[in-house]
Amino acid sequence: MLITICIGSSCHLKGSRSVIQGLEKKIRENNLASKIELNGSFCTGECEKGVCVKIDEELFSVSPETVDRFFEEEVLRRVH
Repeated sequence: MLITICIGSSCHLKGSRSVIQGLEKKIRENNLASKIELNGSFCTGECEKGVCVKIDEELFSVSPETVDRFFEEEVLRRVH
């Protein structure tokens, strides 16, 4: 599974670094490093949506506060 996190200016200011760190932590905790690839990208053109995160081609708006719930609800159900 490929997860792409926007690291463009707007998403950076909204916490993309914290989102990346949160996802890395959850991937480690769940021993999923061999199944999930994290990737960064510059602007996705959806700046008003917050930190833009794509799973394959599906776009989500994630914040540092919602990263754990995003992982539980969207990532885990797709990886198992």
